[in-house]
Amino acid sequence: MAKARSRAAARKIKDRWKAKSWYNILAPPAFDNVTIADTLADSPESLINRVTPVSLQDLTNDFRKSHIKLFFKVNKVEENNALTMYAGHTLTSDYLRRMIRRRRSKVDGVYDATTRDGAILRVKPFATTDKRIQNSQRKVIRETMKKTIEDSAKSVTLSEFVGSIIEGKVGSDIYKNCKKLYPVKRVEIYKTEVIQDPTVMIPDKPKKKRKEENKEEKETEKKEKKPKKKDKEKEENKEEIKEEIPETPIEEVKEETKEDKPEEPEEEPKEADEKVEEKKPAEEEKKEVKEEKPKAKKAPSKKATAKKKTAKKPAAKKTAAKKTAAKKAPVKKTTTKKKTTTKKK
Repeated sequence: MAKARSRAAARKIKDRWKAKSWYNILAPPAFDNVTIADTLADSPESLINRVTPVSLQDLTNDFRKSHIKLFFKVNKVEENNALTMYAGHTLTSDYLRRMIRRRRSKVDGVYDATTRDGAILRVKPFATTDKRIQNSQRKVIRETMKKTIEDSAKSVTLSEFVGSIIEGKVGSDIYKNCKKLYPVKRVEIYKTEVIQDPTVMIPDKPKKKRKEENKEEKETEKKEKKPKKKDKEKEENKEEIKEEIPETPIEEVKEETKEDKPEEPEEEPKEADEKVEEKKPAEEEKKEVKEEKPKAKKAPSKKATAKKKTAKKPAAKKTAAKKTAAKKAPVKKTTTKKKTTTKKK
């Protein structure tokens, strides 16, 4: 009897697995309703409040955002599709360890922000510095963090606020505000949790409008940073003036300049030619006179002869001195002294 009961219990367990069916878990509309995962369930009611973790790389196919981990909770089931809503996010532990180093201080905080549609989101940011800082400086940084998070969440819905956190816009705002007080190295929001779901349904803006708004903001920032350049306007005005003035060819201009010049008298070059002809015969006469005169050799002066004689005498003296020195020098002969040994008696 006991064996029969165990067999029946085993059959029932197998039947439960056969009764289960597969469901597709979809991301919220803010993430384009992408399929996150597939799960088994006995009934659609058992799927509700299930949480599925997904990395942002799987949703956007962007390798740079692989350190962000998102959590989605199932809130509704339609046929074989399980619809979800945002539950929170975290950063991976290896990414956090990489940013924290020795002899540096970490300033973190926990703040609750209420959005425009009535949702309450718990945000946990942290900032790192290059050096160790005092407690008074930490307090000031925490206050600026709290203020920027609350201000950015007031005028935005939950999905828009989450998008700005994941993109890093909120972190950059905190960084700009904190840098005025103390030079912070980096600011990140490492964790968020949805404490209360949105109470008011406000339709989200389409993505095209968001992109246009972001472009307008960037353009305004660039205009504020860069002053208006007047050089470009001057160049444009110069080009317009050039187009209005017709360009005249160079050959026509040369012809006009030649016509404007007064004609020079033709008598001047003739007079110059006559002067050149007069100079030529005078030069020829001088050359003939030089050829007729025989070239007489100049007699050498007494001083030059005296110098030559004095220059020759020391040379002769030197040669004679060398010869006498060679004769007087004695020839060195190599002599070996015989060693004498005395015998002691």
